Amino acid sequence: MKFLSLVGNSFGCSASGERLVSAARDGDLQEAKALLECNPRLARYSTFGVRNSPLHYSAAQGHHEIVSLLIESGVDINLRNYRGQTALMQACQHGHWEVVLILMLFKANIHRSDYLNGGTALHLAALNGHTRCVRLLLADYIPSIPDCWNILRERSNDSEPVSEFDECALHEVINRTADGGMTALHMAALNGHVETVQLLLDLGASASEVTVEDGTTIDLIGAGSTALHYAACGGNAQCCQILIARGASLTAENANGWTPLMVARSWRRNELEEMLSTQPEYEPKMCPSTYLSLPLMSIIKIARECGWRNNDLLTTCKDPCVVCLERACTVAAKGCGHEFCTWCALYLCCTFCTSAAAQGPPGSVTCPLCRHGIVSFVKLAETRRMVKTIGRTSLSLSFCSCSVEELEPTSVITPLCKPDFGCARISPLSSSFRSLSCQKFPSMKFNTKGCLGTPDTCPSLVPCNIDRNLREKLVRCSRLRLGRSTSSNAARRRRSWLSALNEYVTIGTGS
Repeated sequence: MKFLSLVGNSFGCSASGERLVSAARDGDLQEAKALLECNPRLARYSTFGVRNSPLHYSAAQGHHEIVSLLIESGVDINLRNYRGQTALMQACQHGHWEVVLILMLFKANIHRSDYLNGGTALHLAALNGHTRCVRLLLADYIPSIPDCWNILRERSNDSEPVSEFDECALHEVINRTADGGMTALHMAALNGHVETVQLLLDLGASASEVTVEDGTTIDLIGAGSTALHYAACGGNAQCCQILIARGASLTAENANGWTPLMVARSWRRNELEEMLSTQPEYEPKMCPSTYLSLPLMSIIKIARECGWRNNDLLTTCKDPCVVCLERACTVAAKGCGHEFCTWCALYLCCTFCTSAAAQGPPGSVTCPLCRHGIVSFVKLAETRRMVKTIGRTSLSLSFCSCSVEELEPTSVITPLCKPDFGCARISPLSSSFRSLSCQKFPSMKFNTKGCLGTPDTCPSLVPCNIDRNLREKLVRCSRLRLGRSTSSNAARRRRSWLSALNEYVTIGTGS
């Protein structure tokens, strides 16, 4: 079984599995639903060689509805391909924040690393400048409190600890290194992603982390380089300015003895020489990143607990969400008290960029109704907890299981059917299960005296006054008939049986 899983579970279901892969890659939701209804275990299918599952393909293409469908079908959310990448890593690589949001709601593991370069989902998001994905990946580490920005900016050991804020865990996650000692900040600075660099620095990324020599990667800058060295290599002036404002050293030398200025000159970044030559006289005032979203942790916790897709029809006594006008309100903004559905609140926290115009602390999201700064969400009193269901692919592989249910007695008298057991089967075209009990045979009785060769049979199939030799010959002929099944001996068996029958008729008539 382990070998079958290794090659991609392609024996017996490769055609359907490839159809599901194509549907996941092309975004065909109806095709994916039909295939999973017929066989929910197709969600665990993976292609031969690269071992990409339908979840990988749908996440890489940004089809969040198919991603949600596959997860609800019971697929392993942290399944790896041949490179060790998960669906979360591929979604972050391509910047599909809606897929990242759904995967985070199902608690996808953000600590998995690539087999080839040791990079995590955070490294891939920072490498390509997908700031929204970075914000979602770190949502479980940023508390929804008004003083969060001050705590992150000061980072003093004398401050009182916050119950929802583990600063050490956040520092470890955001400064985790890939091969060569490169952090997410190194990758974002190298490619000149200003918003990502600013968000990482606001959330606690260290500007003094240096790379190491591991002997496996080609480093044109050299080991011991800081993020400012990489920003000078990339040539983005805003990244260099932000890093200098956050304490990056202009005189730091790497293993080659190069400073950031020397790196800029070697890569002919002449426009950076003045900035990297002299330390600024005063520390410039930096505004918080517009991608810092404080209420994200609170709404994600509510969505995990109570669900985020309430498609039930609204009754006349309930007010719909003012944003979508389709779903019932489930959460309220703490402060202004305006009510929204869970999905609209999630969309608000993920898409809207915070601004200084909001009447709230830095990192608060502007309410679309009153322009008040939202720091956190609270669930309404009538919002119920979500009932967790078991994934369909976690069922036993056998499609028939016996259930001990007492059936009504019938007139069947035979040991071939045990009336105390039923048979429950899985309906292949529906997600629900129907119990189809085995019905007994129709009302009938078997005559136990009708067996061949019983001496007290009445009427007898074989006369009792027949010679013993003739009876043995008939038995041999009957065995010959039952023992051979080839067409070439059919005529021989027929002739032997007819000759025995003629001899029986001759003896019985006395001729």
